[in-house]
Amino acid sequence: MWARWLIGAGVFLVIASGGSLVGAKVVLSSATGAVTEQNLIGKAKTTTERKRADVKGAKNILLVGLDTRPSWKNKEPSRSDSIILVHLPADHSPIYMVSLPRDSYVDIPAYDNGAQSYPGGKNKINSAFAFGSRGLDGAAAEAHGFELLALTVKELTGITPDAGAIIDFEGFKDVVKVLGKVCMYVDEDVTSIHVGHTADGKQAVPYKTDSSGANPRKVAGVTANFYAKGDHCFTPVEALDFARQRDLLALRDSDYGRQRHQQQLLKAIIRQAVKDGLSSPTKLPGLVTAVGRTMTVDNGGISLEDWAFALRGTNPDDLITIKTNDGTFNSESISGIGSVEILSDTTMDLLESVKKDKVDTFLQENPSWITES
Repeated sequence: MWARWLIGAGVFLVIASGGSLVGAKVVLSSATGAVTEQNLIGKAKTTTERKRADVKGAKNILLVGLDTRPSWKNKEPSRSDSIILVHLPADHSPIYMVSLPRDSYVDIPAYDNGAQSYPGGKNKINSAFAFGSRGLDGAAAEAHGFELLALTVKELTGITPDAGAIIDFEGFKDVVKVLGKVCMYVDEDVTSIHVGHTADGKQAVPYKTDSSGANPRKVAGVTANFYAKGDHCFTPVEALDFARQRDLLALRDSDYGRQRHQQQLLKAIIRQAVKDGLSSPTKLPGLVTAVGRTMTVDNGGISLEDWAFALRGTNPDDLITIKTNDGTFNSESISGIGSVEILSDTTMDLLESVKKDKVDTFLQENPSWITES
């Protein structure tokens, strides 16, 4: 979506400033050419659905965030760090973003990726990407991991994604480098468990965790990065670090806090890009390229150019971010899996409203589910 805003707003500025449609086409071609396109949704969307696809009507886009790309050469599976449903109502305004908790306890369908098969069963939703990508590397691992996740989301919600994208959070740094900084309101004190510095100013890890990534222990002589509640302008390293925090040591509400902060940061980057990047002839090419490199996109049968032109009238403030489970824990311990998150009945009502294009009605009845951003 942020690439779409960059592309659409960039084309609009070219035309509005007296440029020709040919000039706009050059900008659009450059922008879309920077994005890697690949079939990610796979069997979750039939060939017939792809052939009939157009931008009219309500649309649902599945975004999957990978915190760090796996070492594909070792064929190590990767769990999706963030799973977001972006819902575009029939009139394409406003746009809704719903984050699914990564520990959501769901049914994952049986799946064979050609290298390893998964028999199906209940597990955390972020395991779907891992089960789909096992034994594969490169683009094949991404495609099969995303496909099984899309099939899992379809079974959970009844929603067939119209398009999809994998976002590499490491790429945030390059986008912010082009912008110079990204500024936003930090809604709580956040202590980093990932990035800090020694007394002589060298970057260092302030906490060590066990093999499962849990139970952080303080590293002597290292001061952790601290992001105080209030207005803050992040450097590229700080922006990525802030988006990664989920440990209870760092946040009071763990994964729900990270969901909220990732949504807020994404919106802040979009705002900053529209404000400072699109108006700068020197920044725009690098910005478009940096955004493109963060993503692998499945356009669902609708060209990126058509997506861009259809949605060019929207702006960052048209994006409404929504909590699942109203941002409160509904956890349960499952033998062999650990602590999982049970989606509440009201969350299932929210997902049903996405399916039926009735999110506005749901939010009128549940206004507290809107995330402050």
